[in-house]
Amino acid sequence: MPVTKSPGKAARPTKTRFRIKRIYEPASKDDGLRVLVDRLWPRGIAKQKAHIDLWLRDLSPSDGLRRMVHADPTKWDQFVKDYGRELKQEPARSAFADLRKLPRSKPVTLLYAARDEVHNNAVALKRWLDRAK
Repeated sequence: MPVTKSPGKAARPTKTRFRIKRIYEPASKDDGLRVLVDRLWPRGIAKQKAHIDLWLRDLSPSDGLRRMVHADPTKWDQFVKDYGRELKQEPARSAFADLRKLPRSKPVTLLYAARDEVHNNAVALKRWLDRAK
């Protein structure tokens, strides 16, 4: 006799809740909540043009870590590990928790200003957020 599966919920493709985007790219309706995750305000961007919903400065890495990865992208793995440790300490810990509590009804776009689109704090932060699900 063939085995039949009981009817249940069909598997839905999972959408990534957190996205990343460079602040210098134009804002879009698809961005959802726009959250700046850099400690300093980006150069040359007017606050009105940025369309920031939330600025979580405390989520940015320490100045030493930021400089390390910008100076030498080959230290990326070490940066991610050290940044993860920083995210477990206050005030980053509370900011991280606040970010995870944002409404799930729409996407959250993490905004950053770095030129390197592969090695920056928003990429690492998204990795940590995706792991924390």
